[in-house]
Amino acid sequence: MSQAKVLVVEDDIDSASVLDAYLRKDGFAVCMAHDGAHAIQLHAQWQPDLVLLDVMLPLVSGTDVLSTIRRASDTPVIMVTAIADEPNKLGALKYGADDYIVKPYSPKEVVARVHAVLRRARLVPAADGKLRHQRLTVDTHAVQASVTDEVGQSVVLNLTPAEFSLLATLLRTPFKAFTRSELMESCMPESGALARAVDVHIHNLRRKLEQHGIDGVLLTVRSVGYRFQ
Repeated sequence: MSQAKVLVVEDDIDSASVLDAYLRKDGFAVCMAHDGAHAIQLHAQWQPDLVLLDVMLPLVSGTDVLSTIRRASDTPVIMVTAIADEPNKLGALKYGADDYIVKPYSPKEVVARVHAVLRRARLVPAADGKLRHQRLTVDTHAVQASVTDEVGQSVVLNLTPAEFSLLATLLRTPFKAFTRSELMESCMPESGALARAVDVHIHNLRRKLEQHGIDGVLLTVRSVGYRFQ
């Protein structure tokens, strides 16, 4: 992650300075903005690899800055706020944030989150549309998942559309914990089923993967949902 560029958008000068020091110590290049308008300008000019974005900002709010960034690019954004309620967290993620940190925070935790989000952002599909994990290949173009067996033969998995969509979504951003609602919205947007229906699909998907020796990759995150490991 050496010399990855992080734009810190924070109107509290002391908090911004602390983050600046910790990020630089960990090898990041840092640029700071203390209001939303300046943040939008710096994002366009400096083109950071990640944005740490406070919600409460003068001139332009953090959510409006996020919307502006998302219209122009897919730069990873971590929202920072003093509001810890669930609707605000899910709202930030819904509108394009990659992660969410609640104040007061540990600067070391923030740096760790920055590393984690950058790792996820760099794990993109190959040009052929294929996502891979060990012997598992998910072809997003052909909408087909397969496992390479002990003799090197490719065995196609018999997945339902919902199971395939869940697998591709989780594998595309490993380490990210998805809520059931996020998975429903992303993988089954027109379904009238309850979010708990995701549990059934994950159970069936695990079973099919385990039949081919792919064990322990779909993890349950307590009180949240699921992630791929």
